[in-house]
Amino acid sequence: MLIGLCGSISAGKQSVATYLVERQGFSRLCLAPPAPTLARSVLSEQQCFDTVESLVDHITKRWQQRWVTTDIWNEDILEKLLRRPSFLLVSVDAPLTLRWQRYRSRYKNGSHRKTCNLHICRCGSAEQPGPSLDEFVQMNDDHLYHHLSGSAQLIDRAEVRLVNRSLDLDQLHQTLDELDLPNEQRLRPDWDQYFMQLASLAAQRSNCMKRRVGSVLVREKRVISTGYNGTPRNLKNCNEGGCQWLVEVLRNIAADYM
Repeated sequence: MLIGLCGSISAGKQSVATYLVERQGFSRLCLAPPAPTLARSVLSEQQCFDTVESLVDHITKRWQQRWVTTDIWNEDILEKLLRRPSFLLVSVDAPLTLRWQRYRSRYKNGSHRKTCNLHICRCGSAEQPGPSLDEFVQMNDDHLYHHLSGSAQLIDRAEVRLVNRSLDLDQLHQTLDELDLPNEQRLRPDWDQYFMQLASLAAQRSNCMKRRVGSVLVREKRVISTGYNGTPRNLKNCNEGGCQWLVEVLRNIAADYM
């Protein structure tokens, strides 16, 4: 299993990765950034890779082990990771003012460069109190919406989203214990989840103007048939006037405006 962590600046990605390593038996992996202006994670060289292909090959050969990385630099890298059924993308976020306070706290001891995966901060030296809120907002916007390496598109594709409002590590660890990220059912749905997702997909075919309903007929874990609500075969669809309920509603609306 490989868990990839993405998210905004100082949301807690490194803390989540450390939790997975120390409490859930994961090992850290790092991937070289595609450009020299991006910060690289500081890890053992044995766990660092120059290309996403070499990283994917490494985890594929060791698919029964647990891995975690925060180095998902862009969508091209994400696409290659998503091809592996053992990959899970998790986004980590937190309220802006809380992230700003965390960043300023880390800024004082010089660890702020590790909190931003994409862009190296140029707000001043370690002796300074750190960026103002306006400066941090600008950094955050660059991190999320940079035209080459913004993280917003990665966050939108996350399968699990964690909002880290924790005020200390103990509270974060308790939240992660309850979330149970290593649960492999996240990678492959059980039968009930599978069939319910099929029913949800079937419902999207409905053109009923009142509600969408989908169904799946199953026998011994085999799909016999799927269906969705609407007008009978060879009649006009609901949204084309085939539904008498809709016709009556439209008439009443028209009458109100006459």
